[in-house]
Amino acid sequence: MAEHAGEAAHGHDGHHEMSFWSKYVFSTDHKIIGMQYMFTGMAMALIGGFMAYVFRMQLAFPGEAVPGFGGVSPADYNSLITNHGTIMIFWVAMPVLIAGFGNFLIPLMIGCDDMVFPKINRLSYQIFLLSAIVLIVSFFVQGGGFGGAWTAYPPLSAKAEYSLTPLGSTLWLVAVALEFVAFLLGGINFVTTTMNSRAPGMKMYDIPMVIWMIVVASILFMASVGPLIAGAVMLFMDQNVGTGFFDPGKGGDPILWQHLFWFFGHPEVYVVLLPAMGIVADIMTVFSRKKLFAYRTVLYTVFGTGVLSFTVWAHHQFIAGVDPRMAHIFTITTLLISVPIAEMCFVYIATLYGGSIQLSTPMLWALAFLAEFLIGGVTGIFLGASGADVYFHDTYFVLAHFHYTFFPIAIIGVFAGITYWFPKMFGRHLSEFWGKVHFWGTIVAFNCIFIPLFMLGAAGQHRRIYNYNHFPDLATPELQRLRVIATSALLVMLAFQAVFLINFFYSLFKGKKAEKNPYNANTLEWTAASPPPHGNWAELPRVYRGPYEYSHPDRDTDYWPQNEPN
Repeated sequence: MAEHAGEAAHGHDGHHEMSFWSKYVFSTDHKIIGMQYMFTGMAMALIGGFMAYVFRMQLAFPGEAVPGFGGVSPADYNSLITNHGTIMIFWVAMPVLIAGFGNFLIPLMIGCDDMVFPKINRLSYQIFLLSAIVLIVSFFVQGGGFGGAWTAYPPLSAKAEYSLTPLGSTLWLVAVALEFVAFLLGGINFVTTTMNSRAPGMKMYDIPMVIWMIVVASILFMASVGPLIAGAVMLFMDQNVGTGFFDPGKGGDPILWQHLFWFFGHPEVYVVLLPAMGIVADIMTVFSRKKLFAYRTVLYTVFGTGVLSFTVWAHHQFIAGVDPRMAHIFTITTLLISVPIAEMCFVYIATLYGGSIQLSTPMLWALAFLAEFLIGGVTGIFLGASGADVYFHDTYFVLAHFHYTFFPIAIIGVFAGITYWFPKMFGRHLSEFWGKVHFWGTIVAFNCIFIPLFMLGAAGQHRRIYNYNHFPDLATPELQRLRVIATSALLVMLAFQAVFLINFFYSLFKGKKAEKNPYNANTLEWTAASPPPHGNWAELPRVYRGPYEYSHPDRDTDYWPQNEPN
């Protein structure tokens, strides 16, 4: 390890000056790659947000031209909702929460100079970028982008005669496959680096919770994605070769795709949830000045959640013709998996209890994550019960529940992480005032969007309907008023994202310069300079564990470890 430290010092002090292309485009530095993922995810979020704006305007004001887009045809509508969901899950939540923060934080928080496979790390981003380009290209081919929903259920996704976008659907499938390859490569790096390159003195139970969460999420992804990759190959062949894996007319079974998709799709929820919960854990410990309550219990709970996540997939298929006896089993497993997630939420509340809480912008996002995610969890109990799901399935109640779980993950968790680690990433502070303006504008508007959608779903409004005026029972003035309220709130929320972007890019160049550890935090990334140089430290750190605290040679203040002392 001493030799490794010397090599890092040489890399920091003696490396040759790199060109712009070598440093920022073809970099093998984990920090630059993390930022590449983060900026690409932010750009894709703008595209996904614009799509939401267009189809929400169509729902609120059907048949009218949408400013900035024009008229919305039924095919446009299907393509917009399909790619909005695809982008926000696969090209925003995953690249930012796992790849972006994982790349930036893992070496810094475990005390090493880089990932163990830096060239594979670079390749993973390059493949991810290619996948994003392929997806964007799919919008402009003949027939337009894929419009068969982000779940890509056959036969609409499998048979050319049923699909209005045969080429777009194939490009969509290729883009998703490339993205999976990128994250498989990244997961190998994350797990191997964390297990093998920790600083001297850092034991397994000393690893910060956010790093554990990213590692477990990477393992979950690698363990669950195989069946879906096999299904994607079969779907590609159905589309382009004429096979019939999912065509009943040729002896295939469209329900097989649902099993393959959701066997991956439900663990995928935890793939993106766990990093967000890890970010929230780190922020809450710092801004409540307390250790994480029951660190080891949370860790074991995360492992249990990962195992249980493979046993609940068929609750997405309660009305797909599954045996009712199996539906009872999946109802039980669905209720069981809510127990460890609820436990983690209560642990976070216990961490806050009695703490010296500072309501900074990152802490506000962390607290909002907890509040909003609990609403999503409670409403999920209705959908996990097979009897209730028969009524609620494919209604806007499902859509609202999903957004109360995924918005805290993909948006609130991302904003929490960016506002917290911004000083370390860029060496400057974001504006606290404008950060809080952005926070309140986003959170209030979010609730005004999706609470009305719960009401619409309870009233029986089904998803993926282009114009509800075609259905007299769903076109009442009362229901239309709720659609207008939700769309108006979306416009407000999107407007407040401009506040964030201005604050972000202004602070990037003009913000107050950040010191090494502005929060007096206790994890190793705060012992490096802000921003960290190439190699992170001139000499790799060691972790000295006393009876009640961690310490570091560069530190002159006491601080609180996340784990209880041995």
